[in-house]
Amino acid sequence: MSQEFLIPSKVRVVALPPYLKTAESMPMLRPAEVIRIGEEGMVVDRHPGGYWSVRFAKGVFLIDSQYIENSDISSA
Repeated sequence: MSQEFLIPSKVRVVALPPYLKTAESMPMLRPAEVIRIGEEGMVVDRHPGGYWSVRFAKGVFLIDSQYIENSDISSA
């Protein structure tokens, strides 16, 4: 099930994918350890198949919605 996010909303990594793909004109595969669980990023674009471009401290990566959750929601 694909989760929807607003652009530009903050998201948090809840699980690490096997690898990351950069969201550049010439994409590269990077190890998942470039980001960490709990790291927050900003959604910058939506892609087909439930993938999102998310800007993290170390770059912009394509990440499946199953690995992120909305962090704009304040815990009450």
